This record gives sequence, structure tokens and C-alpha cells, in this order.
Amino acid sequence: MKRRINTWSWLTALLFLMPSLAGISRAQAQEITVLNPLGQPPAIVRVPMAPRIADLEGKTIYIVDIGFTDTHQLFTEMQKLLAEKYPQTTWIVRKKIGTYFDDDPKLWAEIKEQGHGMIMGVGH
Repeated sequence: MKRRINTWSWLTALLFLMPSLAGISRAQAQEITVLNPLGQPPAIVRVPMAPRIADLEGKTIYIVDIGFTDTHQLFTEMQKLLAEKYPQTTWIVRKKIGTYFDDDPKLWAEIKEQGHGMIMGVGH
């Protein structure tokens, strides 16, 4: 008759027998101090939001598309709707280079120079 050996019970028994087989008793075991390799994160510096524009009349507002799938058409339609609702406001749709996390210094400089506000479209 064959007996099946349970692997987990053998491993558990070995873990308990290892110190005694190596000649180390629990009294001889030493404590060690382990340091966290992550360290301390830097303090978070809060950046306040930009002040709100009092009204949109005569202003230029950029709608920035970060390139999320199928959003450019949405922002183009949004530009048309906003132009109908606020005809005295100039609405400009621009596509940002890269992804949300990539910087686009030329676009930011254009918005700072010519725009009064921005809508950042991050997708759906």
C-alpha cells in the first residue's frame, strides 16, 4: 500500500528543525535591526489654484487635448458649443505633445502669452 507524503507538512517540520540542526537554540538567537530603505518622503508643498476669471467676455480660453483616445472630436464639438453659448469669447483647441505626464513648454508659453484661461481635457 502506497502512502502519499504531504509536502507542506514536511516543509513545516524542516522549518522548525533547522535551528536545532544547525546547533542554534532560541536562547542563542540574536536580534537585528532592519531599516526601511524607502526613507522619509519630502514634505508636500501645496500650490494654490489660479484665481478665477470674473467673466469670459473678450477672453481667450484654450481647450487642451492630451491625446486620450477619441477625445479630439469631443473637444472640437465642445469648442463649437461653447462658442455658441459665449460668442464674445475665443475658444482655441490645441493638442498637447506626449501624454498627460509629459511637458509641453511651447504650448504653455503660448497659453500664458495669448490666453486668459485653459480647460485641460484629460479624457473619459
